[in-house]
Amino acid sequence: MITIVDYGLGNVQAFLNVYKRLNVDARAARTPAELRGAAKVLLPGVGAFDHAMERLDESGMRATLDDLVVRDKVPVLGVCVGMQMLARASEEGVRSGLGWIDGMVRRLDTLADGAPMQLPHMGWNDVVPAVNSPLFDQLESDARFYFLHSFYFECGNPEEVAAISSYGRNFSCAVSSGNIHGVQFHPEKSHHFGTRLLRNFAAL
Repeated sequence: MITIVDYGLGNVQAFLNVYKRLNVDARAARTPAELRGAAKVLLPGVGAFDHAMERLDESGMRATLDDLVVRDKVPVLGVCVGMQMLARASEEGVRSGLGWIDGMVRRLDTLADGAPMQLPHMGWNDVVPAVNSPLFDQLESDARFYFLHSFYFECGNPEEVAAISSYGRNFSCAVSSGNIHGVQFHPEKSHHFGTRLLRNFAAL
């Protein structure tokens, strides 16, 4: 069973639709009680970092998430801003992140050597797995995903970079540390590539 954290941000229904097509049990959780006991957790997110953290805190589910992910080692997948929330903090705001993976979220234009960079980075882009991650099984070559973002996750530990993409320069577009995973792109909008990644997460 995939439990999708529904705290008011992210296209929860799109993920539910993908898993329905895959015949994988999935449900949304809007309260700590509905989240408790989850076998796998998907944390979506869109918009600004601080707003996302505020909405998660207001949902009452943050403490339950910490218990599941940190104490019980339940697999979790953060998507888009949901991935950025895994970090310690973001240049976009002032609130602390979940801090589950050591890293900072930084503006993409810091990669551009002072050259103008159009933000947000939007559209399809190649993704190259940087490690032998089961999340990218059968996606090791020619995988393309849909992006819409202006910030990226800078890992404190380079070994936790799970995949890279390029916009101006290479940047980390997926992270992985033990049971904790995140992707900057939108698998729910990425056709068969995204479907494969969501299937792989279900199979972890």
